[in-house]
Amino acid sequence: MDKQETANNEVQGTLTQHAMLVAWGLYAQHLGLVERIEQVDMKQKTRQHKPQSKVLEFLVAILAGLPHLQDISRSAHPLDQDQMVAEAWGQRGWADYSGVSRTLQQVSNQEVEAIVAELNAISQPFIASEMALALQKQGRLVYDGDLTGRPVSDSSTTYPEATFGYMGDEVSLGYQAAVVSLESPTYGRLWLSNQLYPGDTVSVTQAQALVKAAEARTGVRPRRRTELVAMRLGAAEKIATSADERYAASAEQLKMAQQQQRESNLLLREWRQEQQTLEASYAQRGQRSTAHDKLAQARRKVTTYEQRLPRQAEAVAVAERRLKRHALDFDQAFAEVERLRTHLAQLAQDNARNPQPIKAIFRLDSGFASRENIAWLIEMGYEIYSKARSTHVQQALAALLTPESLWVPVGANATLTAWAETTVNEAFLYPLDVALARYQTGETVRHAVFLHYGEIRSPAI
Repeated sequence: MDKQETANNEVQGTLTQHAMLVAWGLYAQHLGLVERIEQVDMKQKTRQHKPQSKVLEFLVAILAGLPHLQDISRSAHPLDQDQMVAEAWGQRGWADYSGVSRTLQQVSNQEVEAIVAELNAISQPFIASEMALALQKQGRLVYDGDLTGRPVSDSSTTYPEATFGYMGDEVSLGYQAAVVSLESPTYGRLWLSNQLYPGDTVSVTQAQALVKAAEARTGVRPRRRTELVAMRLGAAEKIATSADERYAASAEQLKMAQQQQRESNLLLREWRQEQQTLEASYAQRGQRSTAHDKLAQARRKVTTYEQRLPRQAEAVAVAERRLKRHALDFDQAFAEVERLRTHLAQLAQDNARNPQPIKAIFRLDSGFASRENIAWLIEMGYEIYSKARSTHVQQALAALLTPESLWVPVGANATLTAWAETTVNEAFLYPLDVALARYQTGETVRHAVFLHYGEIRSPAI
């Protein structure tokens, strides 16, 4: 073999179809990621490849965009045959996909948490740097939250907790990923959290979880608006007091109705006994009753109480239903007071532990924008951008339009009109800036309602 052939073989031996994975591997080693993963304590046995190495291989497969685990070994350019990538990631070689699969199946929850902690530790300096830069340049952090479908094969039976739900415009089997990202001055967007839920999970149930995930990842939060919660608590306490008074009045009314019913039953028994005694006495003497004698009087009394008792029974039933309704009202009002007290105490504690609050915007789509979620986000201190979830809001705004309403062009086929600080007929607990957008597509006119709470940042609102 001459020198040229040897050189050609060496070049061929170092060729790769995964150049970016090589660069990423070298960078991962530079960051210490490979070392951190290799130091995670895993209880599985090592044969040819350590379990930590196979976890790294799984990470590399994700970075490579492989849709299926078996593509590690069976794709056109198998990852497990790429020695250059393995060495770039500090590994002597890669395992067959079946070995990776067995390792992943045996990983414990504790080991998963340890791996996630190491990944978070590696990414945290980048997040902290971008947070500081955003606060310096913009004076606030901007978060985006979303719930996005992650479909799997509709015929699959091996994905745990996968269920059917809307993913895009169709129903598919899979998961919903609750994701939160941070607007980054350098990179455009940094992912902070990605939590999988069953496919039938709906957005409205996850708004609070997204906010808490963002705060847990960044370690910062805005000042909680405790003054708003205190006002809301005061109103709730008044409602609870009124509910308590109505309950007490209803309980007294029921007591009186039951007392009247008992007295009528007692008198009915007494007059029936009197009637029977008199009838026996009259029969013994052969005496006939007259219209106004004692027997006629007893008979009239019996008839009176027999007719009165059904009405009193109905009055008792009505009083019982009223008391039950007022008891439910009181329980709900009391529960709301207790919830708000707990909420206020937690927010006050958050503020006490947060000497340097930041300003932050949270942007969410309409699926999250329930009345209570919007109120909670406001109380948590966020500026909010969202869209109305209910068509009733759109209908309420349409009813407010007049020929003098000002429509501002906001696009080639879109116009917008807005109202500042409105609850839209109590559709929201706190006043919002609300805009009704009108889109013309051919002969079709569509509408959307945009919501904002916080500093006014656009002349359109």
